[in-house]
Amino acid sequence: MDDTSKYLIVDKDVLPKVFLKVIETKRLVSVEGLSVSDAAASVGISRSAFYKYRDKVFPLGENRRGTTVIIALSLDHRPGLLSNVLNTIADFGANILTINQTIPINGVANITISAEVGALTEGIESLVLKIKEAEGVLALKIIARE
Repeated sequence: MDDTSKYLIVDKDVLPKVFLKVIETKRLVSVEGLSVSDAAASVGISRSAFYKYRDKVFPLGENRRGTTVIIALSLDHRPGLLSNVLNTIADFGANILTINQTIPINGVANITISAEVGALTEGIESLVLKIKEAEGVLALKIIARE
């Protein structure tokens, strides 16, 4: 098997039951409006099991278009750096939804960007690596994925 493959397609009949329960919990939260606690309890899993697997299992076709990430960045306060980051995100095919920037303190600007990444031309890992490698990027962390 190719070691670069990150995803597999597996028949749900051979999956551990907890994965199917996580998928059902996600549905109950997003469609039915239940809290995570109530949804997890109703399918018979703990909240910790849900949070452990929620970003790792999903039905085929889900989690592609419409997937949103929130990225926190610290950048040197220099002209053009934020523009370069935004261009990199756009070059990968992501759609930027929001940008929030603090007033630079001690030459460092803190920025939060939310972006729809369902149509990326490469994986999110490649995007993050490309941004991290850019000159002037001091720190980068994905703080949420939906």
